[in-house]
Amino acid sequence: MLKIALIREEKIPADNRVALTPPQCRWLHKNFPQIKVIVQHSDIRCFTDKEYERGGVEVREDISDCDVMLGIKEVPKEKLIPEKQYLFFSHTKKMQAHNQLLFKEILKKKITLIDYECLVHDDGQRVLGFGFFAGIVGAHNGMMAYGDRTGLFNLSSVYSNKDYRHLIHTYFGLKVPNIKVAVTGSGRVAHGVLEVMNLMGITEVEPDEYLERKFSYPVYVQLKGGDLYTHKELKTYKREHFHQFPEQYRSRFLPYTKCTDVLMNGIYWTENVPRLFETGDVDETFSIQTIADITDDEHGSIPINLGDQTIQNPVYGVDKISKEKTAPYQPGSIDIMAVGNLPNELPRDASQYFGEQLIKYVLEDLVKGESDMITRATLTHQGKITEPFFYMKGYGGE
Repeated sequence: MLKIALIREEKIPADNRVALTPPQCRWLHKNFPQIKVIVQHSDIRCFTDKEYERGGVEVREDISDCDVMLGIKEVPKEKLIPEKQYLFFSHTKKMQAHNQLLFKEILKKKITLIDYECLVHDDGQRVLGFGFFAGIVGAHNGMMAYGDRTGLFNLSSVYSNKDYRHLIHTYFGLKVPNIKVAVTGSGRVAHGVLEVMNLMGITEVEPDEYLERKFSYPVYVQLKGGDLYTHKELKTYKREHFHQFPEQYRSRFLPYTKCTDVLMNGIYWTENVPRLFETGDVDETFSIQTIADITDDEHGSIPINLGDQTIQNPVYGVDKISKEKTAPYQPGSIDIMAVGNLPNELPRDASQYFGEQLIKYVLEDLVKGESDMITRATLTHQGKITEPFFYMKGYGGE
């Protein structure tokens, strides 16, 4: 019998998402008699203890007898139980300084860590993630910020809606003005953004049309890798080469800064990837009024991202001259929507989607004890850094 614990989220600020919903736990018990799910008591989950108990799932405080610990965000280092197998988003594979002590504790306590972010299919596509719902919430918040800035329309906050279906109903009758929206990226985040664009009745156009034409209705353009980057010397774009050597490329986004009203940024970014634009490009020709930086890297692909806001207060301004943070919706400023935990605004929908992927692609391999996919995502095995992650040895203090 494999005992799986749904652990309580204890990182601050609190996260209310879960890896498995009550109906999913019930389904697992019915279809996988060799699995037992135990839920650790929590007052903040989007599904209550009672909802799990009604589904026949045991809820208790002590989970030390469980084999596998399923969480969402980083586990506070003092809460880690030695010699267990943990699955959560550890945010350590880039050797992030703020999680170095957590990683050292994982090694010290001889823990096996499987990082959700590293679970990928054979072609490199991520198996699990909340990106689709980050895209939905980020796109909504970006449009809400533009409406608040201009006074042309009004949207309620996502978290004030019970669920995604209820949110969609708020778009009925919404009249979006004749604006141009640029959407960057082609992954789950971008798919979530496109969903909202289409629900709002915003029409997709091709990049050349977008740059050259004026429209009498609202439009958006989706800009993928080849639209955004080109090789500095060869003037070409090859996806695999770009991911290997991003420093050999430059951004092609600058023309879009001169004709775009709202930017929805959904690209994956690391230090070597060119920024979409540079801080110095923000001048009188820069027409973008609202930026929803959904991937949310401070000073990253959006260099004027000056840091996180909260779900309750998601928007701030950046003065176009001083480049300093201001209150939102000021003349002479650009509004930035930057929140690190956007899917928390639709936690039940996001959790259901995540759990479906977890059951479909990961749980059988966990029961078997191994698979190529699980092995590739295992950062540490019983307190030892695994071969694909040997580059982290200094980070882990080895």
